[in-house]
Amino acid sequence: MKEKSTAYVYVHLVAVFVLFSTGFSSMAAEKVKKQNSPPVPVRIANVEIKSVSDQISLVGTTEAIAKSTIASEVSGIVEYFPVNEGNYVKKGDLLVKLKSTDLKLILKGAVAVRKKSIVNLEKAEKELARVSRLKDANSIAERKYDEALYNHRALSQELVQNNARIEQLEYEIAQKQVLSPFSGFIAGEHTQVGEWVSAGGAVITLIDLSQIRITVNVPERYVILLPEKGRVMINVKSIPGKPVSGKIYAILPKGNSESRTFPVRINLANPGFKIKSGMEVFATFDLARTKKALLVPKDSIVTSGEDKLVFTVAGDKAVPITVKVTGYFAGDVAVEGNLKSGDQVVIRGNERLRPGQSVEVQN
Repeated sequence: MKEKSTAYVYVHLVAVFVLFSTGFSSMAAEKVKKQNSPPVPVRIANVEIKSVSDQISLVGTTEAIAKSTIASEVSGIVEYFPVNEGNYVKKGDLLVKLKSTDLKLILKGAVAVRKKSIVNLEKAEKELARVSRLKDANSIAERKYDEALYNHRALSQELVQNNARIEQLEYEIAQKQVLSPFSGFIAGEHTQVGEWVSAGGAVITLIDLSQIRITVNVPERYVILLPEKGRVMINVKSIPGKPVSGKIYAILPKGNSESRTFPVRINLANPGFKIKSGMEVFATFDLARTKKALLVPKDSIVTSGEDKLVFTVAGDKAVPITVKVTGYFAGDVAVEGNLKSGDQVVIRGNERLRPGQSVEVQN
């Protein structure tokens, strides 16, 4: 029994030794590999202190720049309803079709009446031409000529009325189809196949997300410092990435007397329709006053999880420094952190840098 225990301990020690040796060899190999890796080519730029506009960041809400409840101009029963909530439709696409059988039958009758009027008018024209020749030859009474003339005029007016009636019926039939007045998304359905729609009744709600309008309630002490049509940097909370630039569309003159805030509208392009109506955003406004700030090029900022950092170069090694972004100014970013004016930060080649990795600065 003692010999078995001794053998077991011996085997266990051998296994531990093998595992330790393997791990140590892997670490050593990784270290050698790291040491033998060629330096990463990078470009650098200087950290600067400059006077910049003071900024204020506030929470806002997005909304579609155009929202419309589309209604039917005429009444009728819904025959065809090809769209659903969430669908994207283009301008001119069919939204709802109402039954128009009765109007089409009336139109058919009106077309037949017009054909009859055309035949009668052609006959009246020939008769008028005949009596005109007889009148010129003094071979017919004046009364006969007047009868032919007035009959021709009456039939001409009758044809005009027939044409107007047909145009009216064709218009009413066309209105049985409700078309999209602009491109956008179906945000609500207000009818279904088989339902009766009254004239002016709602059929769908349509929103245009090609541009987004953002409303931010700005305190009165800041609203007086906002420049008209000023630049605004927008961060959409639910969409990660760099902020996008918008522009103040309007500063509304009437504020909330209780909160002492004024609504500010911002228009923002929305390619790909990523931003939806009702999302939360952070809007950073430039104010009409300046301050000193530590600026780095925006390309030097690297996102690591929820942190922002930049890489500086110490000797030939990459050194990461965590920073706090306090503002965006054209191609620069205002930051706070362990940096000073004159430091150099990596602006190219920093996407895959690791702390302590060898770098080679290029012009």
